Amino acid sequence: MKIGKRFNQLTVKEYFYYLDNYKKYTDFNILGIYRSILENEKLTVTDKVAVREYANKTFQKTFEFLQLKDPIVYFEVFTLGLDLTNGDKNKIWDDIRSNQQKILANKCIKHRNFGDYSKHNCGNDTCVYNGMMIRQGSKLSEGNMHFKTDKKKYNHRPNKD
Repeated sequence: MKIGKRFNQLTVKEYFYYLDNYKKYTDFNILGIYRSILENEKLTVTDKVAVREYANKTFQKTFEFLQLKDPIVYFEVFTLGLDLTNGDKNKIWDDIRSNQQKILANKCIKHRNFGDYSKHNCGNDTCVYNGMMIRQGSKLSEGNMHFKTDKKKYNHRPNKD
């Protein structure tokens, strides 16, 4: 069966129904559920938080993997309904980076080409490269995943000749 409706047009009851019966639908997309929570204009903030919590009961591991696959969506969904200071935001982003590193290590993944990090997305709507798969470190890459423990590619020490 197919849902046949965009997730960002669902009501709270429909979200709960589809989350309870997700195995029946071939077009069910877990990442789409979390993105739609942010995009759905029909829901209040308390409704969005309720849907997030309900989805997390079933898809907690997938939600945690979003830190690696799409950290911006993870951050926005995680912080729904919270009043955050800049310090709070920085702490959450530090935690996300730390968790990204742990996930990569636990799953023995040696590359960092995931989700947003694997596609060109410069923000320019007319860019012909938008959505194109890219290699990390190429001229078209917009950002990359890096950690404090990474070795620096270039040594910026001045020569002492």
